[in-house]
Amino acid sequence: MSFGQRKNFTVPVDAESPEARDDAKLLPLGPFDKIPPIIIDGQDPPKTPITPTTPIIYCPQSPSATSKRSRALRPGTTRKYRRRAILKNGDCNIVLSKVSRQRLRFLQDIFTTLVDAQWRWTLLVFAFSFIGSWLFFGAIWWLIAFTHGDLEEMHLPKNQEESGWKPCVFNIESYTSAFLFSIETQTTIGYGYRTTTEECPEAIFIMCFQSIYGVMMQAFMVGFVFAKMTRPKHRTQTLLFSKHAVVCQRDGELSLMFRVGDMRKSHIIGANIRAQLIRTKLSREGEVMAQYQHELEVGADHCGSDLFFIWPQIVTHRINTESPFYNMSASDLLQDRFEIVVILEGTVESTGQSTQARSSYVNTEILWGHRFEPIVFYNKENQVYEINYSKFNETHSVDTPLCSARELAEFYKYQDDYRNQAEDHHHLQTPA
Repeated sequence: MSFGQRKNFTVPVDAESPEARDDAKLLPLGPFDKIPPIIIDGQDPPKTPITPTTPIIYCPQSPSATSKRSRALRPGTTRKYRRRAILKNGDCNIVLSKVSRQRLRFLQDIFTTLVDAQWRWTLLVFAFSFIGSWLFFGAIWWLIAFTHGDLEEMHLPKNQEESGWKPCVFNIESYTSAFLFSIETQTTIGYGYRTTTEECPEAIFIMCFQSIYGVMMQAFMVGFVFAKMTRPKHRTQTLLFSKHAVVCQRDGELSLMFRVGDMRKSHIIGANIRAQLIRTKLSREGEVMAQYQHELEVGADHCGSDLFFIWPQIVTHRINTESPFYNMSASDLLQDRFEIVVILEGTVESTGQSTQARSSYVNTEILWGHRFEPIVFYNKENQVYEINYSKFNETHSVDTPLCSARELAEFYKYQDDYRNQAEDHHHLQTPA
């Protein structure tokens, strides 16, 4: 049935009820019946009939009002939130299980393992690596002194001048003194109280080996601690994504939009934005692909996916014939299950390292009929552009049809055809 034949339609009172969610009952007459309850500033749905040309405002309940019960839900019901692959802070909600030789594989790449480990484990490994090496080489120095006879009563430091004994290392009389000499050798402290003599070649070899080992281990430990402290992941803490995405009309098309921002003065060079839709897909052969990924075409203004990221940008995905949301209306958006993963990549200007910031939006985090508040203003007093980040997540409601982009395009096409027919008829009736 065309839009011209459909004069009016009614809006379901409760979109969360089983009757309203039944697809067979949602689409009995035409595409405009797939519409959830309309809430305008907390008022009940209008009682007058609504036509496709009637401007409609869809205002979901503010997420901040958690204490108030949503009027769109039946008493005793709760909205179910979809499981996420990417959390709002950008972490991947993934846990590995049943990986063969997992520990061995991680130990083969010990540097990356230590960098990815939590700080408490990193500092624990850092401390015990030094203490363990000091204890180990201290035992070797004690064995050298023991086998050479330096620990006998007459060969102890207090009796060496009387007996004329020349030890491998001066002033070694127990394991404690051997441990202290190990620390002095590896850290090159050089107190001058304990020194190696020419009496034992093995002592000279161990001293050289421990010095080389100490330099290598210190370089390795300092390297992974520095790499952990300067990870590009920390730069993503100042890259912001809006809490919600919005759907509204822009240039006659429905568009899905979200906002990204950077809080630092050091910019992201070569910033690029991507978005992927994760949802379940059924192939022609009947295969169920639960985590099917679909690349969404996104861009800011008319610059494509490459951003000149000097101030917050509103990233737009036009819901056209190539979009997976082309046949999705406002009610479909509430009922469907999907996740939109957004990825911002670029190079950190101050360090030259590549970074990647991530976030995601599920269907309950998309506000239909909303638009972002402007936050970039020109300050005439200081002659600079001022960014008000307090309004970064704020939106306001706008007139937006609740039908799908396909239905809206058909409606506009019907209007154009009707207008052209009226003009042709007017020209035929007008005498020459």
